[in-house]
Amino acid sequence: MKSEPFKHKNLSIIFAMDQNRLIGKDNQLPWRLPADLAFFKTTTLQHPVVMGRKTYESIGRPLPKRKNIILTQNKNFKAEGCTVVNTIEEALKQCNDEENFVIGGSEIYKLFLPYVNKLYVTQIEHVFDGDSYFPEIDEKIWEQTSKVRGIKDEKNPYDYYFITYERKQ
Repeated sequence: MKSEPFKHKNLSIIFAMDQNRLIGKDNQLPWRLPADLAFFKTTTLQHPVVMGRKTYESIGRPLPKRKNIILTQNKNFKAEGCTVVNTIEEALKQCNDEENFVIGGSEIYKLFLPYVNKLYVTQIEHVFDGDSYFPEIDEKIWEQTSKVRGIKDEKNPYDYYFITYERKQ
């Protein structure tokens, strides 16, 4: 019998996706949405963030005012100002009692999805071209607990929603 993954009580995933669950193209975001970047920053500031090596390389530096945890299979990878780990268990040990955020990319999201209790989703009301997708959000497992609409404006070229899901007990 397969054992249930350990759920970290304060581990969340934060991401943006289009209407088809697209999250990236060539290790970049396929859109520019300042409201989402501001939401990401205010939500994750002062909290540990877990990311894969490709996500770290696409950002190009540690995110300020956060503990940066990078998960990679490359045992020789080093990143100044970051904690580098090689297993999901090591990454979970680096997380603390406050809220911790998994910030990408797609392979890291798939690895951590069984361990998290909350999803922060920016749903962009548009369809983009890309190559990385977030897994289906199963309504048998996840309950939508909030949904706030954002309207396109001079800075944000798309309508969007900030949606929070919590794992059902």
